[in-house]
Amino acid sequence: MKVFFHEDFYEEYTSDPAAETGRMEAIVKEIEPFVDIVSCEPASEEILLAAHSKAHIEEIRRVGLFDIAALAAGGAIQTAEAGLKEPSFGLIRPPGHHASSNSCWGFCFFNNMAVSIYHLKRNDLMDRAFILDFDFHFGDGNVNILGSEPWVEILNPESHNRKSYLDEVEKALSFDGPWVKGVRFGIYVDKIRVVFDLIPEAGLPYDIISEEGRLVVSFKPGSGFPIQ
Repeated sequence: MKVFFHEDFYEEYTSDPAAETGRMEAIVKEIEPFVDIVSCEPASEEILLAAHSKAHIEEIRRVGLFDIAALAAGGAIQTAEAGLKEPSFGLIRPPGHHASSNSCWGFCFFNNMAVSIYHLKRNDLMDRAFILDFDFHFGDGNVNILGSEPWVEILNPESHNRKSYLDEVEKALSFDGPWVKGVRFGIYVDKIRVVFDLIPEAGLPYDIISEEGRLVVSFKPGSGFPIQ
């Protein structure tokens, strides 16, 4: 599994809790033996402008946070691109779902999700997007930037206990989920197992077998998806 990270994320770039020393160090220490860590590259101003106003970008630059925030946004883009082919994770900070087009709060500066999704869309790597925002706080920045896009669906689960939360996610993602390049993604939330509901028209080489009462999708070499 690829994990996108940069040593600059160790820096305590502000005094807020999200930038505390020790957070990233603890995570990297635990996962490093098991994953392939890939260095992040910053997003360009041109790419950031897809989600943010020029005035907002200049304000982030004025307060000295442009470099670290652009690096996180760039890491989100790399993670999104890699995630279309194999399991990937963005170990990045600052976070982003409270950043709107022309404002920000909640320790967020650039909206990493919006920047990466617009990048995929503009490069014809994605037709539709589904955002599952599982932070305890409502992702107002995601909604403010992407909520009016007809090709984006956003779920901020409102449930407050484990079962109803998973039921809410399952209902949203099951068989009416997003389409990415002709491939529909489905999810079964029992024991947090994910399967892909692939339609024959997608033309992807795969086998679907039944294993202990559940469906298992096995992608063949060359399909562009990891073998599960």
